[in-house]
Amino acid sequence: MGRLSPDVLAELDERLGPVDAELRRRYPGQAAGRQPVHTVYVPADRCHPGLVAQWGATALASLRDHPPLPYPAELHGRVVDKLRREPIEDLRIDFEDGYGVREDEAEDAAARAAGRLAGGGLGVPFLGLRIKSLTGALRRRAVRTLDLFLDALRDGGELPPAGRLVVTLPKVSVPAQVEAMVLLCERLEAAYGLPAGWLRFEVQIETPAAILGADGLATPGRLIGAAAGRCTGLHYGTYDYSAACGIAAAQQSSAHPVADFAKAVMQVAAAETGVRLSDGSTNLLPVGDTAAVQAGWAEHAALVRRGLERGYYQGWDLHPAQLPTRFAGTYAFFRDGRAAAVARLRAYLDRRSTGILDEPATARALAGFLLRGLDCGALTEAETGYDRAALSAV
Repeated sequence: MGRLSPDVLAELDERLGPVDAELRRRYPGQAAGRQPVHTVYVPADRCHPGLVAQWGATALASLRDHPPLPYPAELHGRVVDKLRREPIEDLRIDFEDGYGVREDEAEDAAARAAGRLAGGGLGVPFLGLRIKSLTGALRRRAVRTLDLFLDALRDGGELPPAGRLVVTLPKVSVPAQVEAMVLLCERLEAAYGLPAGWLRFEVQIETPAAILGADGLATPGRLIGAAAGRCTGLHYGTYDYSAACGIAAAQQSSAHPVADFAKAVMQVAAAETGVRLSDGSTNLLPVGDTAAVQAGWAEHAALVRRGLERGYYQGWDLHPAQLPTRFAGTYAFFRDGRAAAVARLRAYLDRRSTGILDEPATARALAGFLLRGLDCGALTEAETGYDRAALSAV
């Protein structure tokens, strides 16, 4: 050993030990398991047991009546199979903007009906509801709806595992609102005898204050910290955010520079925290005659691809006819990148020289890319050359 006293290392351990622990707590890494490629928002009064099959059938009808999709023809069979097998990956029963303000009796009944539907699972891998915001006069209604939903869900049978049913909290601006949501979750868990931490929620970023606070500090990281481990995602709200920033209606888009700025801040704040990201929606729906449907598909397809290329692996869909381009766009992205990802990962694992010097973090990203392709149905294990266990272990 050199001249340095061992006491120095002990001093460094004492100084940095708490820092190490806090970093591990705050940045545990990417969330494990499948992330849905989209969230479908459906107003609560339009939800029913046959909803998923109905959306799949409507999407298939749009493919039949208005061909072709703006993607290579070889994707057609995969998209059709997906629409028949699993047309909706993540369903959100909506009590906010899509539902509007109703009489209390009507929303009470809808909340209970939604809880009973959720108890049956509705045939989707991921499920949840969006309540109204916790701001001002809407607070009472938001709390009551969630309470009645859980009451009906609790009576309906077996509960889904923690994290599989998610509450969307809209119009969040400051950490205090997230802290209040944590308190509400704790009280509801106690009231219904649910395990601690069972209720999780995602935060909608749709106000400028949710990106940059009045104190000049970035807000998303503070929102994640305020959630005490219950926040599963940050969802960008395209139109509320753009309007609040003064963007004219014709220019409001998830591809606008104000959206790119907001989503970049969200992305940095959520990195390595286990909190996932979701892009927003487009209000140009592919409906009407063939020309209108094709125009809607072209815009949606471009936004899906753009989001994926920027690391946003999830988005919103609001109409069944958006499903073909959601899945075709997602499949094309992963299939286009498959060969290069497989070759680079194999070279890294085999320690061969390829002209690209990949770091361990990049190898994990390559494996993660292939896992996402497997999860959504874009790829098969045979096409990647690895099974899920091997990819997960990289």
